[in-house]
Amino acid sequence: MLKIENLQYQYKNANDTYNYNLEVNPSEVVAILGASGSGKSTLLDLVAGFIEPNAGSIMLDGKALLGLSVEQRPITILFQNHNLFEHLIVQKNILLGVNKALKDSSEEVDKVQAILKEVGLEAHEHKLASELSGGQQQRVALARVLIRREPILLLDEPFTGLDEATRLEMLDLVKQITTEQNLHTIMITHEPQDCERIANHVYEMKNHTLVKQ
Repeated sequence: MLKIENLQYQYKNANDTYNYNLEVNPSEVVAILGASGSGKSTLLDLVAGFIEPNAGSIMLDGKALLGLSVEQRPITILFQNHNLFEHLIVQKNILLGVNKALKDSSEEVDKVQAILKEVGLEAHEHKLASELSGGQQQRVALARVLIRREPILLLDEPFTGLDEATRLEMLDLVKQITTEQNLHTIMITHEPQDCERIANHVYEMKNHTLVKQ
């Protein structure tokens, strides 16, 4: 279980303190709603280690994550901007999720092929990222995240801007992979329909505090 308890964060020169309490079981998707600037993304930054809290704890299966560097934390994160290298083929883009040297050992190529099958892009392994549709590019970005096989998956509105059919496909894929890989998934969204479709639990940021719905 991922357990966030009495976590607090205050930005410099700000009067308000953000407060978070949250639990995510394996194979669960927890969705977080809230207005822009309400503190949703701040929670992901705290879990990922980009910023450190003023108080509280983040525990995964009883082990503390606070104090670990970003590289040491068992998380992967997918942002709205997928940040693919359009001049590289799909395979190379995904290999970046394994190592930055773009080594293509047979073992790592096998991993890429397996993850591409999971996201339905096995026929596009050797295409340039620039040749793919927006939905296909987001699938590549998701594959690059998932190849690391970390137990915590953070999604920061990654499907905004996709057409309706593609967004629903991506949501269903996240739900499927979360279940199959026993992930602890936290999804930030501004769409209540996304919550209804795949979330096990829904929280909302209200008055700088995370409240379970």
